[in-house]
Amino acid sequence: MTSLPAALMHGVIGWLRRWQNWLVGAMLVVVVLAGCRLWPHRALRDWQPSSTAVYDDHGRLLRLTLASDDRYRLWVPLKDISPQLVDGVLLHEDRWYRWHPGFNPYGLLRGAWITYARHGNPQGGSTVTMQLARLLWRLNTRTPAGKLRQVGRAIQLELFYSKQQILEAYLNYAPYGRNVEGVGAASLAYFDKPAAALNLPEALTLAVIPQDPSRRLQAAQAQGGMVINAWLAESRNRLFTRWLKIHPSDAEFKPLFALPLSLRPLSQLPFEAPHLVEQVLAARGVLDDNADTRVTTTLDLTLQHALERQIGQFVARNDSRGIRNAAAILIDTRDMGVKALVGSANYRDASIDGQVNGTLAKRSPGSTLKPFIYALGFDEGVLHPQTVLRDVPTSFGPYTPENFDGHFLGPITATDALIRSRNIPAVWVASQLKQPSLYQFLHDAGISRMASEKHYGLALVLGGGEVTMQELGGLYAMLANRGELRPLRLLADDPQVAGTRMLSDEASFMVMDMLRQNPRPDETTGAQPTHLPVYWKTGTSWAFRDAWTAGSFGPYVLVVWVGNFDSTGNPAFVGAEAAAPLFFQIVDAIQAEQPRLAEPVRHMPANLKRVEICLASGELPNQWCPQKGWTWFIPGKSPIQVSNVHRPVVIDDASGQPACPPYAGKHTHVEVYEFWSSDLQQVFAQAGIPRRKPPQNPDCRDAGTPDGDPPQITSPLRGSTYALRLKQLGQERIAFMATTDADAHALYWFVNDAYVGRSAPGESLFWQPQTAGSYSVRVVDDHGRSDQRPLAVSLVE
Repeated sequence: MTSLPAALMHGVIGWLRRWQNWLVGAMLVVVVLAGCRLWPHRALRDWQPSSTAVYDDHGRLLRLTLASDDRYRLWVPLKDISPQLVDGVLLHEDRWYRWHPGFNPYGLLRGAWITYARHGNPQGGSTVTMQLARLLWRLNTRTPAGKLRQVGRAIQLELFYSKQQILEAYLNYAPYGRNVEGVGAASLAYFDKPAAALNLPEALTLAVIPQDPSRRLQAAQAQGGMVINAWLAESRNRLFTRWLKIHPSDAEFKPLFALPLSLRPLSQLPFEAPHLVEQVLAARGVLDDNADTRVTTTLDLTLQHALERQIGQFVARNDSRGIRNAAAILIDTRDMGVKALVGSANYRDASIDGQVNGTLAKRSPGSTLKPFIYALGFDEGVLHPQTVLRDVPTSFGPYTPENFDGHFLGPITATDALIRSRNIPAVWVASQLKQPSLYQFLHDAGISRMASEKHYGLALVLGGGEVTMQELGGLYAMLANRGELRPLRLLADDPQVAGTRMLSDEASFMVMDMLRQNPRPDETTGAQPTHLPVYWKTGTSWAFRDAWTAGSFGPYVLVVWVGNFDSTGNPAFVGAEAAAPLFFQIVDAIQAEQPRLAEPVRHMPANLKRVEICLASGELPNQWCPQKGWTWFIPGKSPIQVSNVHRPVVIDDASGQPACPPYAGKHTHVEVYEFWSSDLQQVFAQAGIPRRKPPQNPDCRDAGTPDGDPPQITSPLRGSTYALRLKQLGQERIAFMATTDADAHALYWFVNDAYVGRSAPGESLFWQPQTAGSYSVRVVDDHGRSDQRPLAVSLVE
């Protein structure tokens, strides 16, 4: 007797033999289907070119570009499309989409019967897949043969792509009237919102348009494109009636369907910030051919409009002066994002080459580079803000610069020289720079297309080279960011990279403080002083071709240019008279837009000191200096010494001449005179500034010289070596002390000729050495008398 397991096995084998052909066939079908789906094939997104939607940093549309085939087509993933729109399209176009293999036999037969048997309105009976096939392969489906080809292509799509992928592609390629294709472009173009944000009336409106887009949008176009036509509204409302059978809870939206629905005409699509948008699109096309269709910039459209409005009004008011073009750029120094960019006064004005992006044009910067010359001078120990410079006719080898106004002011402080844009002092400072020079600084800062350093010489100081507005804006942002240079950002997803140190924190702070003292030209602009300090500088290029003003306020850097793109000169193109008024009009407009605008928190540089000086010489004051002031000072770097300009002279009461020593028993009095070197005496004479010369008495030596002993250093001890513990290096201090004459009121201490501090007679000054080595300690009293001795410092464990 056969066992039960054996009988069961025998039955299974028999069943397999009877059905083996069917099983093999089914397995082959499965393998073929899996192979079709897994075989590498082009993504549906790549079948058609896409537009690009450019937004500002608040999500406001700046421009929707045309795709390469002149269509508005913006690919949107299915997950970012309103579910109501997706369900509305399937309800209207293909209720059986989820279950058919790409074509619906009932729909095809019904369409053929109505079209050919009853001769009614042609109906194709196409599914969503068949409609996508017609769009992708440009099929003529008005004939039976064409319809068969459409069915074949639909089956092909179903084999190679998932239902989700096909539906996503159809929604992105469906026609929406004129040259608009896909729900992404249609929702932006007609409703000014992304496809995910459509409400129910808008979603159902878009759902019914693709069946006959040209007719359903024709009436709206004839009415100016303001309200959807009656036929489109009726089709949408019929769909809504069917919708309610599936979604009865949406009956609350019935009042919305009774209201007129506006469609924005394509002619009113935004065309904002054209120069910045085109720069972004050009860079995007070069850098990334497969970039996202959505581009978010750093631009703030509100600020952009403020700049455009002020430039437009300024050009209109000054047209009689020949001012027809201007450009401006606004940079947020906190993240280096470009918040506004106006490349010309009117993008659409061909007479001024308005489509040229003036912020990318190479132009002579005039005097706008002078702040960086002084900053480099601070870092290299050439001067400090109150150093007295000479504004007199000077030759630097073969180069003999002149001032813009043709006049010379004689002795002038570095701060005044920068504020008043004096050329001779700036060239002198540049001539003293070693490493880096101004040329090397600009090269390291990324200024493009520079010739050799010999090509420019010292003329580079006064605008002999060329920079773009964007490069100049980056330099001024570097000043505002305390000497750290960071690249500009045009896109919101551009990384914020670490800065490159170009200037010291101290030098940047001092230059900014100098620029802050530049008074604004309110008498020109009619503006009222604002609550924020403005740090600014003007520039005028040779032959009056370019007028500049660059500076910062609050968190922003603003650069303004006035001129002609063809470099035609105009005497009105003066920085202080043309660009500065526009600069401050923009500053005031932005502060009106942002009343809570505040200065970023910037801490005082740790290594910066405030030092009292004699204003006449810019040096440490002696006892007889009549006017004293203050300057910023970098210990160990800024050059400074005790002033000896003002000196006492002992005058004989009877003769009125300097008395001959000794003075005991004589009737004398003391008068203070200014003792200037012969070259500075000549400077005063050239500047027309009279100075009372000190009297002389040839009858005796040292006539009029007051008695008095120089200071004597008592600490550090002569010949001693100070041993500092290695673990406490930088913490231990050495006391400096000196004895003085009774007429001394202040002692100034120097280490290796670097000023380290001031003490009163009888008091100690404590100094911290940073390394072991040999030093020279010098003390000078306020009469100019001094003492000096060596100091050795060693390290011990």
